[in-house]
Amino acid sequence: MLPPWPAWLLLPFSWLYAAVLAVRNWLYDHSWKRSAPGWVPLLGVGNLRVGGTGKTPHVAWLVEELLRQGQHPAILSRGYGRQSKGPRLATAADSAATVGDEPWQYYQEFSAQRVPIAVAENRQLGLNLLRQHHPSLTCVVLDDAYQHRRVRPTLNILLTELARPFYTDFVLPAGRLRESRAEAARADVVILTKCPPGLSASAQAAAAAQVQRYARPGVPVLFSAYTYGAPQPLLAALGLELENVPGPPATAGPALLLTGIAQPGPLRDYLKSQGYSIVHHQQLPDHHTFQPEDLEALRRHWQPGWPIFTTEKDATRLASPALWAGSRQALASYVYTIPVRVALLGEGAARLAGLVAQATQPAAR
Repeated sequence: MLPPWPAWLLLPFSWLYAAVLAVRNWLYDHSWKRSAPGWVPLLGVGNLRVGGTGKTPHVAWLVEELLRQGQHPAILSRGYGRQSKGPRLATAADSAATVGDEPWQYYQEFSAQRVPIAVAENRQLGLNLLRQHHPSLTCVVLDDAYQHRRVRPTLNILLTELARPFYTDFVLPAGRLRESRAEAARADVVILTKCPPGLSASAQAAAAAQVQRYARPGVPVLFSAYTYGAPQPLLAALGLELENVPGPPATAGPALLLTGIAQPGPLRDYLKSQGYSIVHHQQLPDHHTFQPEDLEALRRHWQPGWPIFTTEKDATRLASPALWAGSRQALASYVYTIPVRVALLGEGAARLAGLVAQATQPAAR
């Protein structure tokens, strides 16, 4: 099967790119390049495809499950898009600019539970930093580290979107894969994400059969769906004190949507299913650094009283009072984030929890 025209013209470049990556992976697989285990069990979460596959809510699910199991976890991320360099531990003095939007979201969510958040381009250096400052950790969740082979996860979790699965895609530049489909064989579990909650057993079996063409024999194939929480006002993150602040929207109606993520479609579909009419969707690139002119452009489509929805990830980059100065301040009181979580279908939650427990046993270290 070829990619659609004219992408198939790029296939020779994809084959060359895939060959280079295959040599790199062969060197790691045969110990010519060193892939070190962690000083505690490592749970890796990643994908083969560029763009959003739902890593952030799946990492959150894992951390919540580890806490339920009595573990003391940390999260280690690259910190994509941050303005700093090198290994760094997130503190209350940081922001999305200094550690990256996803790590800052993790910090806001888990700092009260004393879950350390670290960022490092070189994950081994990040692990060393965590060991130095948090020697009592029992495990580390590696965010977006499937291609980072300097460290070797105890449990390697591969995510792929049901609507854009790796097994129908091609390596860059003809497709969106970072490496070939064959590298799914490194996964210990594969999760098809962003599924309809009522995905039929036959549809699950068909997708699992496709995954198993590339995964190792016996590797579990699970399915997850998004669940959404009640709208949360952005003002709490901004620290602004405004008069006559409206409460969360009580009824559906006209609304605006502001996103800077790779795949905003599921959120847009959810809002529509709740009866909101999305009058305008200001869709910006993933990890976009919001500017005052972005909000001015949004304001031109807004009518007083209309809610403006955004994501938790975007909220980390919107939480700057300077963005909402002057005429934009009134707009801030109508911005709401929609919390997103994952729910594993069927027996998926129990199976993944069992894999997590097995990976974090003392023998796994």
